[in-house]
Formats: sequence, structure tokens, C-alpha cells
Amino acid sequence: MTRTQIRFPDPLYHRLKKIAEQQDWSLSEVMRKAAEHFVNRFPEEP
Repeated sequence: MTRTQIRFPDPLYHRLKKIAEQQDWSLSEVMRKAAEHFVNRFPEEP
């Protein structure tokens, strides 16, 4: 697994943290799920 740093506007960061707390997930897990959801909307090119 690769580690990276991302900067978020404060309101977005707080919303993501709240979602993580509500779902009993880590912030990393929220971001992985969000990234997977995003890339699934764009099929890989041959």
C-alpha cells in the first residue's frame, strides 16, 4: 500500500471525519472507499 498526503479545505475535512466517526471507520478507510467509488465511474481504457 502507498502512503500519501492530501490537503482538504477545513469544511470538507470535518465532514469526512464526521462520516468516519458515524460509520466507525478510519479517515483512511473513508478516503479509500471514496477513491474506489470515483475511479469506478471512469472505465479503464484498453
